[in-house]
Amino acid sequence: MEYDRPIALSIAGFDPTGGAGLLADIKTFEQHKVLGMGIMSANTIQTENNFIDVNWIDFESIKAQMEPIFKEYQVKTLKIGIVENLEVLKNLCLYIKSKQNNCKIIWDPVIAASSGTVLHQSIDKVLLSEILKILFLVTPNVSEAKLLTGSEDEIESAFSLSEYCPVLLKGGHSSVRKGLDLLIENRVASEIVGSEGEFYAKHGSGCILSAAITANLSLGKSLNESCKTAKQYIENRLKSNPNLLAYHVA
Repeated sequence: MEYDRPIALSIAGFDPTGGAGLLADIKTFEQHKVLGMGIMSANTIQTENNFIDVNWIDFESIKAQMEPIFKEYQVKTLKIGIVENLEVLKNLCLYIKSKQNNCKIIWDPVIAASSGTVLHQSIDKVLLSEILKILFLVTPNVSEAKLLTGSEDEIESAFSLSEYCPVLLKGGHSSVRKGLDLLIENRVASEIVGSEGEFYAKHGSGCILSAAITANLSLGKSLNESCKTAKQYIENRLKSNPNLLAYHVA
């Protein structure tokens, strides 16, 4: 089917509050005038400040959701959020590329819930490198980059990951470069500078940022421009109200 808007697909967890995961991604896609579609990879039991449990969806069940989408639609960009493990992630990436090889895959590595609950305790470095080679972009925050690489230096971690694919190191949790994101492509780093103003912490901010990047790439913008525009979008969401759930429309 042909639409006058590009299609972006999210593979992510269902968060009942809509602050993170699949619902937040779809809200973000639609605000960018991109036709958003979604595949559930997990069903979470949580509020914006209390992560209770997660029920994982296995690869075959995720694949079954994707099959009719890829059969009928051309997906320009695809974002993957929370998944059960790296093996599932690799299988997803290989399946996606087997169906639509030109689809750009963005991975937002959800290692822990915003409440602090750790979802993945260990990382297979060989498997990780195989996955990164398939991706168009990976968007870790500081703690995620350190966990993925085993390094305690956030910049070193980001450059290590960038040996395989572009990396956007989110600076929201940085103790030395708070709020300053770093995009690394081909071993060249570019700073994504934010604006000034009063910001409030938001549940799902990483999901929203990576979804905004995905949407902008769908619209044909370069990676650098997509990251800059997405930075503006998430900052507006951080300013939208003093509570943990962002308003996507004023």
